[in-house]
Amino acid sequence: MTELSRRAATLRALHRPGDPLILPNAWDAGSARAVAAAGFPAVATSSGAVAEALGHADNEATPVDEMFAAVARIAAAVPVPVTADLERGYGLGPAELVDRLLATGAVGCNIEDSDPRTRELCDVEEQADLLAGVRAAARAAGVDLVLNARVDVHLRAYGPPEGRLAEAVRRARRYRAAGADCVYPIVLADRAAIRAVVAEVDAPVNVFARPGAPAVAELAALGVARISFGTGVYAAARARTVEMLAAIRSGGEVFPAGD
Repeated sequence: MTELSRRAATLRALHRPGDPLILPNAWDAGSARAVAAAGFPAVATSSGAVAEALGHADNEATPVDEMFAAVARIAAAVPVPVTADLERGYGLGPAELVDRLLATGAVGCNIEDSDPRTRELCDVEEQADLLAGVRAAARAAGVDLVLNARVDVHLRAYGPPEGRLAEAVRRARRYRAAGADCVYPIVLADRAAIRAVVAEVDAPVNVFARPGAPAVAELAALGVARISFGTGVYAAARARTVEMLAAIRSGGEVFPAGD
C-alpha cells in the first residue's frame, strides 16, 4: 500500500456515525500544523479561507494553480490525512482534477453541486457523472480517495421550502450511488432534518458547524459522521487580529498583564 493509499484509508475510517470526524478547516501550512498539533486526526481545507488568505475571492475566483499549491503546502506540513475543498473542480475534467489533487498529497476532496459563479444548482445526473468520473479516475490512479459530495439545496434555497429536504435526500442518495463516500447537505441545521438525512441516506453525513446548528455532542447523538467548520476558524482568527490591531493603534492593553 502506498503512503497516499494508507492516508486515504485512514481518512475514510475516521468517518464514524455517532463518533464524528471533527474538521476545524485550515487555510495555510501554519493553521494546518496548529490543527494537527491540537490532536485532530485529519486536516480539511476551506476554499473560502484559502482564497481570502491568498488575496482572492471564493467561488472559484482563485487561480487553480494557486489553489493546488496551497493544498500542497498544507499536506506537506502535517503528518495526518488532508482533504481539500475543491468547490466544483475549477473547470477541470475528472482525470486532471484527481491527478492534480493526488500530486498535492491530499487524499480527499469536497465537490459541490451548484455552480460557484451563478449559484445555480447543477443537474443531478450531470453531478452524478462528475462524481463517478472522479471516483473512476482515483481508482485508475491506485488511490481510493475520500469523496465528499456537497448538497447545496438548502444553501441555494432551491425550490419550495417544504420540498427541500426530500430533494436533498434524493440528491444525496444519487451521489452515494455514483461513488461518494460522504454526503454534505451544507447549512442544514434543523435537528429533525439532520436526523432524517442520516436515516434515509446510506452514507456518512457531514454537517456544517455554524451559529444556529446543534452543538458537536448533539450532532454526534444524531448520527453525524463528519463536522466541518468551513471558514469559521479563519474568521475568528481574522476578528482577533482586528481587535489586536485596534488595541495597538489606540495604545491600549494588547497582552494580559503578567504576574
